[in-house]
Amino acid sequence: MRGARQRSRKITGLVLAIFFVISFLTNILGPIIPDVIRSFGLSLTAAALLPFSFFLAYGAMSIPAGLWVERFSEKPVILAAFVLSFAAALGFAALPAYSTAIVSLFAIGAGMAVLQVAINPLLRVAGGEERFAFNSALAQLVFGLASFLSPRVYSWLVLSLGREEEEGALVSLAAGLVPRGLEWVSVYWLFTLVTLAMVLILLAFRFPRVERKEEERAGSWSAYGSLLRKPVTPLYFASIFAYVGSEQGTANWMSQFLATYHRLDPQTAGASAVSWFWGLMTAGCLAGLGLLKLFDSRHVLIGASAGALGALTAALFGPAAVSAIAFPLIGLFASVMWPVLISLGLNSVAEHHGAFAGILCTAIVGGAVVPLVIGRIGDQLGLRAGMLFLYLTLGWVLSAGFWAKPLISNETVRRRRGGRGEEGTWDATA
Repeated sequence: MRGARQRSRKITGLVLAIFFVISFLTNILGPIIPDVIRSFGLSLTAAALLPFSFFLAYGAMSIPAGLWVERFSEKPVILAAFVLSFAAALGFAALPAYSTAIVSLFAIGAGMAVLQVAINPLLRVAGGEERFAFNSALAQLVFGLASFLSPRVYSWLVLSLGREEEEGALVSLAAGLVPRGLEWVSVYWLFTLVTLAMVLILLAFRFPRVERKEEERAGSWSAYGSLLRKPVTPLYFASIFAYVGSEQGTANWMSQFLATYHRLDPQTAGASAVSWFWGLMTAGCLAGLGLLKLFDSRHVLIGASAGALGALTAALFGPAAVSAIAFPLIGLFASVMWPVLISLGLNSVAEHHGAFAGILCTAIVGGAVVPLVIGRIGDQLGLRAGMLFLYLTLGWVLSAGFWAKPLISNETVRRRRGGRGEEGTWDATA
């Protein structure tokens, strides 16, 4: 029994490490975009194709990944995802070019999407159902920590390589691999090492058998067809699309905005702003837990959306000092949007929750489309005009707080005292 518990703890630790790696690789795009634009002489639209290729793969792979995990089990699918990510990172690190970056980021995005789908059921089994909520919250904290650290590691690497005398074994090794003027490519050599290490670690682990509950299954194609006929499905798909688009549109373009309009160094001030964006998003998750115990989730969503819109206004039109603070504050307000929208969506259908979650995860493709739209408008009218598009996406998220009518509302302190949660009036079977 003790050996089984130790194995479970090891698997839980492994899953948390995978969450860290996913976040570390995913959230580096924003800080490096100004360097990519300068190195390859790109337009804003061409630069936006980088996050587009990454999140396009994320959106396209979510449903197939669920089907693959059910057919082949977790370990081979997770291992294949890391092998693909390793090959993609190595390919771009060895041949840094714009075309290579597009292909590499699509492959890495596909690998990260597969990992996201595979590790959540594994975390439930390894940690135990009774600790799943705690472990899920812990995983989000680990995810947020990696998001906070990733831009800072990038900043440290490029600044260290930019000095005439490099210090440290890692920096000296990177200096011999990275061409002058492309110091930011060193991040992808680091990704190569990290993904290779994960492949070797995974080979040494024995995974537990995951038995999925009916509501956790990816579902058949008929289940997807049934859900797509429900009116709630396009509404929540659009909401997740708008949220992820807002998140990535802000994170990917804030450093370039600060450099363009306020002449702030993207390798220091820009990277710091992106780091604090993710850091405050993590802190906001903790504050959100308390708010959701006190208020209806729809009211929390309305308040958070209004706060994000206010911070966006200050970021786009305020002076440099205000803009550098307001951009990260958008992350604080955005922190509760994802869990609230997901919970409202899943609580708005009576069955096929696994398939519905797959549809909602496909809407992550919003992280591909919105930054591209911002870049396209930015090339024509300026980046500030492009980022005005975020008013539309955040405005849609705000609207969800008014039209959402879940079958079951979130439990609050007041509702717990009064009995069971209130039921909405939405007809989920319509």
